[in-house]
Amino acid sequence: MHLLIVSGLSGAGKSVALRTLEDIGYYCIDNLPLFLLRELALGLQRTRLGATGETRNGAAVGIDARNQPEFLADLPRLVEELRNQGIDCRVIFLHSDTHTLIRRFSETRRKHPLTGSGLSLAEAIVRERELLEPLGKVAEIRLDTTHTNVHELRDLIRERLSGAVQASVLLQSFGFKNGVPDGVDFVFDVRCLPNPHWQEDLRPLTGRDAPVIEFLERAPEVAQMCADLQQFLDRWIPRFETDGRSYLTIAVGCTGGRHRSVYLVESLARHLRAKGHRVLLRHRELP
Repeated sequence: MHLLIVSGLSGAGKSVALRTLEDIGYYCIDNLPLFLLRELALGLQRTRLGATGETRNGAAVGIDARNQPEFLADLPRLVEELRNQGIDCRVIFLHSDTHTLIRRFSETRRKHPLTGSGLSLAEAIVRERELLEPLGKVAEIRLDTTHTNVHELRDLIRERLSGAVQASVLLQSFGFKNGVPDGVDFVFDVRCLPNPHWQEDLRPLTGRDAPVIEFLERAPEVAQMCADLQQFLDRWIPRFETDGRSYLTIAVGCTGGRHRSVYLVESLARHLRAKGHRVLLRHRELP
């Protein structure tokens, strides 16, 4: 029996994740009271059937902060208990920064589930982070959706839960001035490379544009960095696959996240695809 617990901050994409899982064959239940989780998991383990009798990939259960705090605090122990009973139980945790969550609630005009207790929206988000912290700590998959739209989140969910033996590799460029992305397996710093930002004609361009590419490819240290990263990934991605990892997140950062990191991530994506790897590509700082 394969059970996914989908949780995270309100507005971070939990509903999108559950709809995506339903599309790929999971039996999905949203906002389940936690005191019913054990009985549901054991019941589904006995049947493993959907409503029309077809075998499902597994079940996905949405859990949010509307559960009682004591149940949320006890959830890591319950997850371990279910695993000991032969249930493959994994946790997906979606989160985003506070500014983005406030903007999303403003745009959709939806009410945060905790604001009814006399809290402002910002206070409700802080309280929700506190309540869900125990679950976030045990999550096998953490997805930061701050810079992810609905379509990108669907792609991430499908890729990471496709069941393929080969690891799905997410390559992401970013700017250190905006912080390091959460939930990544490897972070590579390329701020030591020549910076196109200091060329006035290149400043408004990105690492996808031909003049920036030509500028970077003239620098031997850029080629050496790219070769070293390729060699590292070629050596270690297969080891992670052998260890059973179905996904791997690699972030490459420069100062602003628009030139050097974008160029290197694009180069690494071409290299890994040529090697037959499943690659997702994200540029956090680009529109």
